[in-house]
Amino acid sequence: MNRLLFACLLTLCVRSNTIAQIKAYRLFFGITTQSPAQVVLRQWQQNAQTRYLIVNPQTLKTTVVTLPLNQVRALTWPGVMQAVERTPYGLTMRLEQQRDYNLQDAGIERADTTERGFSLTIDLCPSTKPLTRPVFEQLIQAFEPEEKPIPVTITITGLWMENHGQDLAYLKSLVSRGDLDITWVNHSFHHRYDPQLPLPINFLLEATTDLNDEVLLNEQAMLKNSLTPSIFFRFPGLVSDKAVFDRVLAFGLLPIGSDAWLAKNQQPKQGSLVLIHANGNEPLGIADFISLIRKKSAFIRNKTWLLYDLPTSVAQGK
Repeated sequence: MNRLLFACLLTLCVRSNTIAQIKAYRLFFGITTQSPAQVVLRQWQQNAQTRYLIVNPQTLKTTVVTLPLNQVRALTWPGVMQAVERTPYGLTMRLEQQRDYNLQDAGIERADTTERGFSLTIDLCPSTKPLTRPVFEQLIQAFEPEEKPIPVTITITGLWMENHGQDLAYLKSLVSRGDLDITWVNHSFHHRYDPQLPLPINFLLEATTDLNDEVLLNEQAMLKNSLTPSIFFRFPGLVSDKAVFDRVLAFGLLPIGSDAWLAKNQQPKQGSLVLIHANGNEPLGIADFISLIRKKSAFIRNKTWLLYDLPTSVAQGK
């Protein structure tokens, strides 16, 4: 058999086996019984084991764990919120409930405003163009060794993962070699967009949108690609309404916006969530970011202008 054909068949086989491993993926809310207590958000079956996506309510960090049933106490979502109401997770969730009124950019726009720098968020919306790898190379060159690994937030879509396997492997290699520490954020599976539609009925607000699929299918795609979903969610186009915003909160997720979308000439402040796209569709924003870090090189060297980990920044901001 041709070696290339054999390799392709082997890849398809491995991919099929990986997909088959995740079964009965569902919302599941609860608290772990062992100290320190963790919030349980999802449950599924994988390799004949019951697995959970959990979040530390103090640090906002997520992990995937395998637990026996007697170590998980199932609760309603209101019951979970009551149990963690005084933690950074509970406080942030309550604050998010007051941000659901904007059509655009509802959600967390700035985190810890005492920081000397910002949290960098990079969107990977569906695109036929390759990943803009130079932005990551420039990032590593600018911030190492002052920050290693460099904290970065990447919001990712299912369709991008399906069509950019090599680019995703490149990003994972930057993590494995210790250059980047990536927080992976759900950006919906399809990221639908119709340039002919007005914003109030576009993106996730399209009438035919199945929000369960957009959220849960994307989480499964992330897990199948060995990415741990964070508790954050970014709306496609930064567009939402109160109904869809509140439904995302009901998944246990914290929506994030941005007060510094560089391609729109919005300048970062202390604690900003800076937004750029590395999917090949936003060269202006990439150029602005590279120019920005070059201008700030002296401040980076003396550690007065840094990048911050998003979960830690949001937790400390409480």
